[in-house]
Amino acid sequence: MCHACVMESVKARMLGEPRLGRRDLFKGALGLAAAGTVGAATLRPAPAMAQVPGEMADMTHTLHPDFPTFFGDQQFWEEQLFNFAEHGFNLKELRVNEHTGTHVDSPMHFSADGMSVDEIPVDKLIVPLAVVDIRAKAAEDADTQLTPDDLRAWISANGPLPAGACVAMNSGWASKIDSPSFRNADDGGAMHFPGFHVEAVQMLMEEADVSGIAVDTLSLDFGLSPDFATHYAWLPSGRWGVECIANLDAVPALGATLIVGAPKHRRGTGGPARVFTLF
Repeated sequence: MCHACVMESVKARMLGEPRLGRRDLFKGALGLAAAGTVGAATLRPAPAMAQVPGEMADMTHTLHPDFPTFFGDQQFWEEQLFNFAEHGFNLKELRVNEHTGTHVDSPMHFSADGMSVDEIPVDKLIVPLAVVDIRAKAAEDADTQLTPDDLRAWISANGPLPAGACVAMNSGWASKIDSPSFRNADDGGAMHFPGFHVEAVQMLMEEADVSGIAVDTLSLDFGLSPDFATHYAWLPSGRWGVECIANLDAVPALGATLIVGAPKHRRGTGGPARVFTLF
C-alpha cells in the first residue's frame, strides 16, 4: 500500500469514526477478558492488595530530553514525524537509553545471564509497597544510605514486610528533579545522593520475601559508590529495581499496591516505565 494511501486510511479512521467512551472501553476490556485473546499468557493472580483501593498516585516523572541522567548526557530524543495540522494526526519517533527517567532495572542489567525485562513475571510487578522514610538523614547528609537499621526501624513500626513487596527508599530527592541538585555533582564530577546500602539489600535477600526495591534518586547505589555493590548484590539474585521513582510522599508507609508498567522489549536490561500505586 502506498504511503499516501496509508495516511488517508489513518485519517479516515481517526477523523471519521466515532470515539469510544469510557463505558465502551470497559465493555471491550471485559469482553476480551471473558473470551480470552489469541496468544495471551495465562497468569496466576497477583498478590492480594493490602486493602480495597480508594486512592491512587502516579509515581512516574515526566520524561523529556533534558531529564537528568546518571552520566550527565542526554538519553532521550524525540522527533515529530507527522503533525495534526498537515497530516490529520500526530506521531513522534522516540530514541531512548533504557535507563532514563523513572525506569526499571532488570536482573540482566548487572549480570551475564540474568532475567531480561520482558521475562519479569507480571505477578512480580504488581506488589505491596513498603516505603522507608530516610528524609531526615538525607537532609543532613546527601551521601547517606538506607541501612539495615532503617529496615529494622520500619519493621518495628509497621510489622513484617509484606510477601513479595517492593521496598522503596524515600529520601526526598524527587523534589530536586528539575534542578542540578538532583545529580548533585561536585566540581570533580562526583555525585552526592542517597541509595541502598549493600548490607540492607543483603538483609532483604536473607530475611524477607521482596520482589524489588525502588529509589527516588538516579541509582540503587548511593552517588559516591565506587563499585555498584548494591546493583551487583541485588539484581543478579533475580530481583528488579526502579530508579527515579516519584511521589513517595503521597503514599503510606504500608498499605499501597505498586504497579510497575515495565516495558517488554526482547532481552531488555530495563526501560522507562509508568509506575503507579493504589491504596
